[in-house]
Amino acid sequence: MGAAQNGGMDHIVELGAFLRSCRGRLDPVAAGMPRTARRRVPGLRREELAQLAGVSVDYYTRLEQGRSRTASPEILQALAIALRLNDTEHAHLFDLANRRPAQPRQVGSAPPERISPAARQLLTTLDAAYCPAFVLGRHTAVVATNPLARALIADFDAMPAHERNQARFVFLDPAAHTLYADWEAVAADTAAMLRMDAGRHPDDPRLGELVVELAAHSECFREYWAERRVHERTEGTKRYHHPVVGDLTVTYQALALPGGTDQTLFVYTTEPGSPSETALRLLAAWSGEPLADSGARTIPQK
Repeated sequence: MGAAQNGGMDHIVELGAFLRSCRGRLDPVAAGMPRTARRRVPGLRREELAQLAGVSVDYYTRLEQGRSRTASPEILQALAIALRLNDTEHAHLFDLANRRPAQPRQVGSAPPERISPAARQLLTTLDAAYCPAFVLGRHTAVVATNPLARALIADFDAMPAHERNQARFVFLDPAAHTLYADWEAVAADTAAMLRMDAGRHPDDPRLGELVVELAAHSECFREYWAERRVHERTEGTKRYHHPVVGDLTVTYQALALPGGTDQTLFVYTTEPGSPSETALRLLAAWSGEPLADSGARTIPQK
């Protein structure tokens, strides 16, 4: 699964596995290779990728097999171009190639994640505007929510501490399968977000523990995780099938909070005058919390 025994990620092993995955997904003809007879496996061959990147087949093989501990920025850039990586995949490749070996597991629990007073006030303000909003930390930990987000998705702070996680909700909570109208797409993106996080923080024991738990209980997660795709949410749409107000579609924006906290604010909006906006207002009324006065709740991370 790519998780080291100490709960971290072996960046050399992950680099080789990521290269194999990207190579296997690339159409040889689209990459500029001539059409040949039927191939036994999809994607580029090692020697073809080495040719496109301008490196020796032996060197690339050692890199993919984890027998080369270093790769220069120039070689990484050549591989990224040859593999036609997008910006997110490009960043993940460099994350994996430049990480030091995983460090021993930290003793004791990591300090709980918190949001700043300014971010907490912003959540409250967004609630008053009928905008569900929440903050995710590392490994999709749910750090804070406003009332409308709790009513729309799930009341995370009512859950046991270890369950307050977006990925865990998506893959292990049966309610998520009916709540998300496009559950498969949401699940694939969520696994890819965790894979991106693993590249940035390979020594994070909590992430390793989460991956082990999800893989043990979700066949879908194991399949998506093995694909080694990476994803970073910035903006888009999401469709819900809510048990109280029915179908609605939101547009989301993902905004990195300042201060190097690895926290992202997700803000949901709806088209003015649309049935989705009406559904959110009905949901706010159903939840029974006066929006302007209820405030945002920071979720204790025990």
